[in-house]
Amino acid sequence: MKRMLLILFCLIFIVPCAAFTEEYSLDDFYNLALKKNETIKIAEEDIYISERDKDMAMAVLIPKLSAFGSHTEYNDGQDGSSSTFQPESSTSWGLRLTQSLSLSGKELKALKIAKEAIVKTGFDLDSVKEKYLLTVASAYYEVLKALKALEIANANVERLTKHRDAAKIRLKVGEITKTVLLRAEAELAGSQSELIKAENNLKLRKTVLARTVGITGAYDIKETAVKENTPPFDKGAAGFPVDCGLPVVDCLKQTALLERLELKSVEIQRQIAREQIKYTKGSYWPNLSIEGVYSRKEDRPDSASSNKESIYGILRLDFPFYEGGLRVAEVQQSVAKERQAEYRLADLRNSIAVEVEDSYLNLMTVFSVLDKLQAETEYARDNFKAVSKQFEYGLANSIDVMDANTLLVTSERELFNAMYDYQLAVLTLKRATGTLLKTVGKQ
Repeated sequence: MKRMLLILFCLIFIVPCAAFTEEYSLDDFYNLALKKNETIKIAEEDIYISERDKDMAMAVLIPKLSAFGSHTEYNDGQDGSSSTFQPESSTSWGLRLTQSLSLSGKELKALKIAKEAIVKTGFDLDSVKEKYLLTVASAYYEVLKALKALEIANANVERLTKHRDAAKIRLKVGEITKTVLLRAEAELAGSQSELIKAENNLKLRKTVLARTVGITGAYDIKETAVKENTPPFDKGAAGFPVDCGLPVVDCLKQTALLERLELKSVEIQRQIAREQIKYTKGSYWPNLSIEGVYSRKEDRPDSASSNKESIYGILRLDFPFYEGGLRVAEVQQSVAKERQAEYRLADLRNSIAVEVEDSYLNLMTVFSVLDKLQAETEYARDNFKAVSKQFEYGLANSIDVMDANTLLVTSERELFNAMYDYQLAVLTLKRATGTLLKTVGKQ
């Protein structure tokens, strides 16, 4: 009975789950990462915080309305012949409208800085997204590499199993010695251990990818179709805007200087630093305060000569002459921050130029060796087939078969690794030129 229930449970729950395993492409992983990643959500909150900073800067420009009131009880009222010197109790209340501004207009400068900060955090968010998309792509291609490594390991086990079986047959008829069979058994055992490693590596890579994009449960990989042999800078091949009349790498650097989000963010930071100097210099100007008040006072007992209601305005000019060097220090600090922004911008431009050239050279290197690796793999495959046939007919020994198999396995691994390295190198160069996020957005 228990066995029947177990079988029924497997049919009801396990089989449907296996049948409906979700399959994801690279674009699917991109979308999941952009929606679920905590790092991106943190950057989105930075935009929200910047927007609230703008609201606070705007609030300074709006007059403040407040209400006030008080009630006083006296221990002994004092009455005169015609008026009350001290009532038994007094109640007063009113409304106050106030506005304080600097004559330098520093409040408007603060609002401008807050608006520029919103734009800056937007560029920072897109930069975080772009970096994370490349992280997702790297994890995705690591899974594909692990899948191909598993396929190669399975094929290797099958080949060595056939070789071991052929060695057994030849041993029975006395064509070879037992050492040949033992060598074949040893090679087969080694390939089986490599298969186990490949299986576990695939599980690990899929776990890392799932954590990166924020998914749970079992899933399958849908490989994105790519033209493997297309030169990366042929017209329309990989979407690189390199038609500028200069060498390709220089065109890519120009594109990066125009498109990199980090550069745009630092440039805005430099503008903010310049505005901050003007803002701090505004402390040398006087502050003008305007205040309008409506007040009412009620005494008990009432006095005919008391002023029960009044409306008045106050115009106040506050001009600080000396504050212990505070304003001078604030201005000098703002000037130093502007210099920092200039240095940071120059350093980032140089770093981006190096990053673009490094990514370009890496892409061209991987692309250049692809054809050679494909030819090597074809030769190694044909060589293994020929040596295997020769071994069956006694024209080759076991060492020749093992060497041919090792060459085939190595060339297959290098080929598939290079194929995926090439695809990742294309994305890395797009990231270096600042066009990766646009490409993903179009897709």
